[in-house]
Amino acid sequence: MKAIKNSNKDFLLQIGQKIRFSREQKGWSQETLSFNSQLHRTYIGAVERGERNISILNLKKIAEALGVQITDLFPQQETKQKGKNNNAD
Repeated sequence: MKAIKNSNKDFLLQIGQKIRFSREQKGWSQETLSFNSQLHRTYIGAVERGERNISILNLKKIAEALGVQITDLFPQQETKQKGKNNNAD
């Protein structure tokens, strides 16, 4: 159960890092992103630190404010390929 909790925390942190990167690319402060997304500045900070489980609608607001696709804010997922060891006997 703890592995799942850590995995979820890592996922939220990766989303936060993507948001921070996009924000910094625009030269924006958290305050500017807050104003443009109509979300509180402390909420933006908590999301960037992976401390908040951001809702899809808030993620949409942030993506629109940053001028990026919502999918750009998701971490890259590793694809699992079936190997020879997965063949049915």
